[in-house]
Amino acid sequence: MSEQFVYITTTGRKTGLPREIEIWFVEIEGRLYILAEHGLKAKWVQNILADPHVTVRLRERQYRALGRVLDEAKDIDKYSRAQAASREKYGWGEGLPVEFIPVESVLALKVPQFF
Repeated sequence: MSEQFVYITTTGRKTGLPREIEIWFVEIEGRLYILAEHGLKAKWVQNILADPHVTVRLRERQYRALGRVLDEAKDIDKYSRAQAASREKYGWGEGLPVEFIPVESVLALKVPQFF
């Protein structure tokens, strides 16, 4: 059986304190997606908009990542795939998708290649 929950720690936009949530997720091509039931009103989404640096804990693995709220027009493929995957996994997929990109992936994109 696949994991049902992931733990995301954001930085509180007002307090600067760590804020951890337990929430449903889907994984697509090595990236995690979470649907915010209350969209931009969700406190954890507001925290990510203020500071996208998060910690992800899934199974026995913990890593740093960047959270990014998907735009329905600009990210239509990822947006609809995340919602469809959530409907498949949980029977619900109506929220605002947020993508989590491991920091190692971001760093790999920025490191110049000298080969």
